[in-house]
Amino acid sequence: MKALQLADFGRMEIVDLQAPEPGPGEVLVRIVATGVCGSDLHGFTGENGRRVPGQVMGHESAGTVAGLGAGVDGLSVGDTVTFNPVVVAEEDVEAYAGREQLSPNKRVVGVTPDIVASFAQRIVVPARNVVPLPPEMPIELGALVEPLAVAVHGVRNAGVQPDDAVVVLGGGPIGQSTVLALQMIGVSRIAVTEVVPSRRALVEELGVTAVDAGAEDAEELVARALGGPADRAIDAVGIEATLRSALRATRIGGTVCLVGMGAPTLTLDAFLISTQERSLVGSFTYSARDFADAAAWIGTAPPQARALISRQVPLAQGPQEFSALAAGDGTPGKVLIRLDEEQ
Repeated sequence: MKALQLADFGRMEIVDLQAPEPGPGEVLVRIVATGVCGSDLHGFTGENGRRVPGQVMGHESAGTVAGLGAGVDGLSVGDTVTFNPVVVAEEDVEAYAGREQLSPNKRVVGVTPDIVASFAQRIVVPARNVVPLPPEMPIELGALVEPLAVAVHGVRNAGVQPDDAVVVLGGGPIGQSTVLALQMIGVSRIAVTEVVPSRRALVEELGVTAVDAGAEDAEELVARALGGPADRAIDAVGIEATLRSALRATRIGGTVCLVGMGAPTLTLDAFLISTQERSLVGSFTYSARDFADAAAWIGTAPPQARALISRQVPLAQGPQEFSALAAGDGTPGKVLIRLDEEQ
């Protein structure tokens, strides 16, 4: 099989690898499409220290079942599926049910170096991590499930209710996915702040107001769009400027959820939390339930989901795409690498 491998920091290459075989309790998935995540780009450049040369990355994927290991029930060869990249050790499954992302012994497909992940044409994952998708849906939309699951978890951690006014800081792929997660639960008053014009245009395609985050009156524009201060803020960037804006844009007693991890250390305006009794909560990846709920909604092929995919490119173009994206080529949404053979 062919795979897109991190040859060295700043360089991807196409390689031939031995296709894996599923063991007991495992499923072989033929990958059709895998999205390029921001964490993949950080791994490509060597910024985050979570990827190593020689690794095959990839974790935002859709494909079909190509083989079943012994003891696997409920799936058939040819089924359309995605997979949850967070693999909890068998002995921890019960103890960490509902909070799988916090398991200390978890392995993450696309992050753990010795797992050949889904920038390869075939991947083996535990059957419990495989999530079926409707066969009639456009299969490439399945690659949006994982980033949507991140957003679903953030929205839930923030305690968002359908009648809340919500501001999303950052209009990149996670911010865009957060808009979808809010729409999933019926939130209608949504504003997104973003500095890049092409991303603001994409956000407006989703039916919400986009505000230039660099404008001097950005917080006033957010309040005008929402009809007042936000009840909740979702920071999909995670730098000092966005956290500061999130705190200032929310009402007294409001909640800010930090989803983005743009900087490991932040200085914050503590008085905006203490004296006005705002809550600041964190959010990291997703639970198995969050992932399943995201898959169920994407499985309905909501029309706005299509807008999140900027382009699909063949595997052979993968190295150039990584270089272009890492250089900041202005792509507003998600790039999918197609790994199906006919591409």
